[in-house]
Amino acid sequence: MSRLAHRTSVIDASGIRKVFDLARSMKDPINLSIGQPDFDVPDEIKAAAHAAIDAGRNTYTPTQGQADLRELLRADEKAFTGREWSEAETLVTSGVSGGLFLALLALIDEGDEVIIPDPYFVMYKHLVRLFGGVPVYLDTYDAAFGIDPERLAGLISPKTKLLLLNSPANPTGRILSRAELEGVAEVCRKYGVLVISDEIYRHFAYTEMVSMAEVYEDTLVLAGHSKAYGMTGWRLGYACGPADVIGAMTKVQQYSFVCAPSVTQFAALAAPEVALEPYIDRYRAKRDLMVGLLGEKFEIGPPDGAFYLWAKAPEGFTGTSFVEQAIANNVLVIPGGVFSERDTHFRVCYTVPDDRLQAGAEILCGLAGK
Repeated sequence: MSRLAHRTSVIDASGIRKVFDLARSMKDPINLSIGQPDFDVPDEIKAAAHAAIDAGRNTYTPTQGQADLRELLRADEKAFTGREWSEAETLVTSGVSGGLFLALLALIDEGDEVIIPDPYFVMYKHLVRLFGGVPVYLDTYDAAFGIDPERLAGLISPKTKLLLLNSPANPTGRILSRAELEGVAEVCRKYGVLVISDEIYRHFAYTEMVSMAEVYEDTLVLAGHSKAYGMTGWRLGYACGPADVIGAMTKVQQYSFVCAPSVTQFAALAAPEVALEPYIDRYRAKRDLMVGLLGEKFEIGPPDGAFYLWAKAPEGFTGTSFVEQAIANNVLVIPGGVFSERDTHFRVCYTVPDDRLQAGAEILCGLAGK
């Protein structure tokens, strides 16, 4: 009899973390694998965190989050989506990953099916499996990584519990258009399917960004501060959605995370003081630089947002075999099989200084030429 729970055997160690570990063993690699911004937390937010610590605001907060922060988040959501959320429809979480954990634990029963567009963020299928659900993959490769409503409808069964969306997407950078989201909403409304919309990259949008919550009423939005404010280690996210779902997530949080980090919550109250445009403009320029450098040698998915490029491996390579060659030449990227049921692509993260981007692109293009 194994001492470990069976659920631990249905998930794998993160392929991304394996590359992170590899990076620590290499001497000065060109690291295009790490999905986090290369800028520091803005001074306004640091100052608010320092002030909270000095004022002794280091204790637990209410499980659902500080009231003034939740009020601010609801105002932000109204401005972004046009929807008004009540207190009962808002929860502060320990990052979007924490929100996803709570949501799936609150929603998934054994055997429930969760539709996941492929490619997907690596965590999605593993959390679904961990909680006894069954991932059902919606292939998007021949739809330019968008969603075909007819194909979506064809995957819905009596066991379908929810659809898990990510726009702007990791790893593809794809933003679903309003028309695409309306097509998704029509299908989900017909079959009564809840949508979880992971919008952690919503600020890194280089074309129009529409929230699923704008077009479909039965949407649970997950968003947060980690990416836009360089706060990935501070673990702050939030959820807005149906009151019954938020209520269940809050109960689960009481017996797991307890609350999101208190100092981080107080620090986030300073977020409106930060002008994000310079950060976003900087990453738009990095995207344009890398598309220009890699575009002649690689087929690249539409990089509408986030800070990733989803590049097809050259002829004769799988995603994994090409990444092995890249790593052998001191460039770290992530094989596509980490994010997909296919192994045809690789992910490039462009959150490093421009000179490193140029050096890495030169090596990748050289490998493609071979």
